[in-house]
Amino acid sequence: MSRLLVGVTLERICKAVLLLCLLHFLIIMILYFDVYAQRLDFFSRFNVRNSSRSLPYANVSRPNGTAGPLGSELLAPSVKPVGTNNTITEKPLPPCPEMPPGLVGRLLIEFGSPMSMERVQRENPDVQEGGKYSPLDCVPRQKVAILIPFRHREHHLKYWLHYLHPILRRQKVSYGIYIINQFGEDTFNRAKLLNVGFLEALRDNESYDCFIFSDVDLVPMDDRNLYHCYDQPRHFAVAMDKFGFRLPYSGYFGGVSGLSKTQFLKINGFPNEYWGWGGEDDDIFNRISLNGMKVSRPDARIGRYRMIKHERDRHNEPNPQRSPFYQH
Repeated sequence: MSRLLVGVTLERICKAVLLLCLLHFLIIMILYFDVYAQRLDFFSRFNVRNSSRSLPYANVSRPNGTAGPLGSELLAPSVKPVGTNNTITEKPLPPCPEMPPGLVGRLLIEFGSPMSMERVQRENPDVQEGGKYSPLDCVPRQKVAILIPFRHREHHLKYWLHYLHPILRRQKVSYGIYIINQFGEDTFNRAKLLNVGFLEALRDNESYDCFIFSDVDLVPMDDRNLYHCYDQPRHFAVAMDKFGFRLPYSGYFGGVSGLSKTQFLKINGFPNEYWGWGGEDDDIFNRISLNGMKVSRPDARIGRYRMIKHERDRHNEPNPQRSPFYQH
């Protein structure tokens, strides 16, 4: 009899323990699902608030509920991010540094390998049609028009573009390149072509405030020779290989030079009466001096240029009015 009572008692204890376990399990499951639901709601609200942050430079919704660009369909039409006006303000770009960190210094300039316009285009995909470029990661300090007087120099132009586009891009220059071609076979007039280029660049509605005048056969050998305008008219080509990397005489202003729009207008542009090779750069130097300005130059170790060798063009014979110090 006592054994029977003990068995019944153990059975009841086991059932009680089992019921307690089931009750404990149910309580745990209720608490678990309650906490899970709270977390799900929190993360859902968090993701809605922050869906716009993953695309900081895109519109995130539109008033009519249609999907906006670049992923704004992630937001429901009725959801409006707190503190926004349906758009995210684009972060302003910093000004471009005066001395860009990507410059490499002295360059190896060679003209032996063949060059084609297809290669120039392939190597410079960011340059827009018309030879225009502006850096995307900073705001340029100036907008520069580069003017090249031209006739029958396609071979030289390909080399010039091949080297200058990468140099100007590393310098963080916003620029447009203008090739001013003299039609026909009459005597060449470099200065008049540059005057025409100045007016054409202004008509292009690009708001240029700096103008650089470059011969097509001169390539800089150092990208620290920055192509922008200065407080005084700038002479860039101070050390050409043609002259043994020395300035031929103190008043020399030929090859590559730069003037701001204000400086160019102050000297009344370039002289139109110099036909043939030479003379106009000496006149420009005198105009600068007579208007109370001084020519600035880079250090000769930086302002080095290599000239593409070529024969003297027909109808571009030396001008008898050029400086007697200027040797061919």
